[in-house]
Amino acid sequence: MKQKPKAAFLDFATLGPGVDTSELDRLLDVAYFPYSSEDEIPARLEGCEVAIVNKARLSADTIARAEHLRLIVLSATGTDNVDTAAAQARGIAVANSREYCTSSVVQHVFALILGLTQNLVGYDRLSRSGEWTRSRSFALFDYPIRELAGRALGIVGYGALGRSVADVARCFGMRVLVSGRPRAPASEAPSGRPPFAQVLEEADVLSLHCPLNDETRHMIGASELARMKPDAILINTARGALVDNAALANALRAGRLGGAGIDVLPVEPPDDDQPLLAPDIPNLIVTPHVAWAAREARQRALNQIVENVVSFLDGGTLRRVV
Repeated sequence: MKQKPKAAFLDFATLGPGVDTSELDRLLDVAYFPYSSEDEIPARLEGCEVAIVNKARLSADTIARAEHLRLIVLSATGTDNVDTAAAQARGIAVANSREYCTSSVVQHVFALILGLTQNLVGYDRLSRSGEWTRSRSFALFDYPIRELAGRALGIVGYGALGRSVADVARCFGMRVLVSGRPRAPASEAPSGRPPFAQVLEEADVLSLHCPLNDETRHMIGASELARMKPDAILINTARGALVDNAALANALRAGRLGGAGIDVLPVEPPDDDQPLLAPDIPNLIVTPHVAWAAREARQRALNQIVENVVSFLDGGTLRRVV
């Protein structure tokens, strides 16, 4: 029987519990490590032909020291944690995972939108505090509730995620505004897409689905927040640094924005001084980067790892970035 290639999954714990690794184990001789610091990785890759990572960093030096390495597979779409130029120089293939969590993220986007629009946290707190018991009315009206039907959803970033969010929004009867590129001249907005500034002004809900780069970093700052409607809702399940979070905290405290649902922060796990983790910010829901984390989505990510490895061993280039 042919010996299976040796592999190391360097941060397996980041894929979460409950995923089935049997197909991967049939394919490779895998050592699973919950987490790996950068100085632990060279020893763990010794003799390995395949490295599997999510967020673990593979630097140029680490790649240079991995003499037997032939393939790096990511259980995520982003490749910022891998020095792809160093891998390419060594002839090491790099493959990622794509569109495995679309349904999970879309579901989370609308969980945040509905949670804020219905003021679920506030009404749950009132019910548990005894306010409902003491009320003379059968219903409480302490927090505003708005229907989504007829309201405008602005989307920044119209890839698979943005399109899927738009589809669900239309089911709620929302009007969808697909934004032109942030910080681009209005004249450059594609046909049918209003300029970014116009979307900021018209959107009742603004949902971000774009990558983080020099053009999009802090694209939602104090001036952009000031252009939004005072009862508008901001949703960010994309990248934390798309938003100036200090400016967002200030806008929410001052009542200049209706609410925000945030699943990503610039540094994760966050620093103690992260502005959005302060306890006094109203109309804010922060979740710990779990929009992608439905068990089905995490299993699809693992299944794509298997598919990428099979393709590589057969001479293919499935989901290759290098």
